[in-house]
Amino acid sequence: MKQREDLSTPRQRRRVGIHYDPDAFGQFSEAIARWLGTARFLVIQTCVVIVWVIFNAVSDSARFDKYPFILLTLALSLQAAYAAPLILLAQNRQEDRDREQLEIDRAVAARTQADTEYLARELAGVRMALTSVVTTDDLREHLESLTEMLERLVEQQESTPNEPST
Repeated sequence: MKQREDLSTPRQRRRVGIHYDPDAFGQFSEAIARWLGTARFLVIQTCVVIVWVIFNAVSDSARFDKYPFILLTLALSLQAAYAAPLILLAQNRQEDRDREQLEIDRAVAARTQADTEYLARELAGVRMALTSVVTTDDLREHLESLTEMLERLVEQQESTPNEPST
């Protein structure tokens, strides 16, 4: 028996059976599920069944499936046996994608909420800062009051006689 020199990594298990890419198989199953879920498929399947039944009911020499149409029943059962798991696999993959998208949407919503709260706080700060800002109306009122005071002072100066300075 040969001794392994590097024991830091585990041995690879030998797989017995068919090896396949799960993602590729999932994409294949989704394509089949999309096809099985179309009106075109239902129309084609209905036409095939009608032609099958008519051909096997009318033709005596070329008949390959006699009346209770056991071969047709077997074919439809086989189709259903494969279609159901493929559809379930496609639904599971869609559910996984939906779950990932939901997590992304939640993260975006949380960021949006945080940004909105930040902007609300900033807006409140700006409003508070603006309450102490002098407006044009304030300046006009103060200027008018100063003008009035100056006019009164001038009037007072004019009304009082000038005293000679000694």
